[in-house]
Amino acid sequence: MFKSFLFFGLQSASFVLIYVSLSYNQKPMLAFANAKINLGLHVTGKRADGYHNLETIFYPVKIYDVIETLDAEVLSCTIRGTDIPGDTKDNICLRAYHLLKNDFDLPPQHLCLLKNIPIGAGLGGGSADAAFLIKLLNEKFRLSLSNEQMEDYARKLGADCAFFIRNEAVYAEGKGDEFSEVSIDLNEYFLVLVKPGIHVSTAEAYDGIKPALPVTSLKDLIHLPLSDWKAELKNDFEASVFLKYPEIENIKNNLYHNGAIYASMSGSGSCVYAIFKSAVKLPELERTNKVFYNV
Repeated sequence: MFKSFLFFGLQSASFVLIYVSLSYNQKPMLAFANAKINLGLHVTGKRADGYHNLETIFYPVKIYDVIETLDAEVLSCTIRGTDIPGDTKDNICLRAYHLLKNDFDLPPQHLCLLKNIPIGAGLGGGSADAAFLIKLLNEKFRLSLSNEQMEDYARKLGADCAFFIRNEAVYAEGKGDEFSEVSIDLNEYFLVLVKPGIHVSTAEAYDGIKPALPVTSLKDLIHLPLSDWKAELKNDFEASVFLKYPEIENIKNNLYHNGAIYASMSGSGSCVYAIFKSAVKLPELERTNKVFYNV
């Protein structure tokens, strides 16, 4: 038996969480699941299994969902914050729990998910939640799973889910779940995310793509000076998504107009991120979009 309360205030990319849990003989466990952006994205081919091959650089950013797990009499899930379409019973966190439950004798849990990462944005929020829950359950129940084993579980839930197990900048290929190390650090820059009120489904974005092998791999392009990224680092989804949603392209152009060194749509959209040399405020974009600063 328990009561759990999550109180929060959201401001830009950060939020303050005050947590109070009243429980009997148990300690609740929390995980802060961060989002990601794509530094370039090339769709390189169609696979026999229906997926696409791609190459991209996954880079973690500082926008977080919060996941809490407590022992319970029956499995349940409560979601607060950003609305998620569909039935809660189909939530990816419950799928992650059942995936581990198939191999381990896990007791029922009450999962409380506080959503702050925008959905339909190309930020990987759902995948992050599932991956961090796998790590949380591994720690809580001392399952002794290695990172490689947790990545294998995560791959069964989503193409980019495995990234969040290691949660550091990587070059990704295959379906987006085959990784190699890449050296990239943007901590000295000021990152901004802009989320318009548009939901772009991944399937919709892929419909407008003609896969092609790039002339130069992102593994090489990412080492160019940041000032060259605007001309060289491309997201293949932008052409078709911008055609259908010109307001997303307008956001990207606005970010460059305000001094961004580099701006791009993340994943299949609709979120656009920008890299600045120093802190900025973007009141014009704030009027019609959700803007996250210093991510």
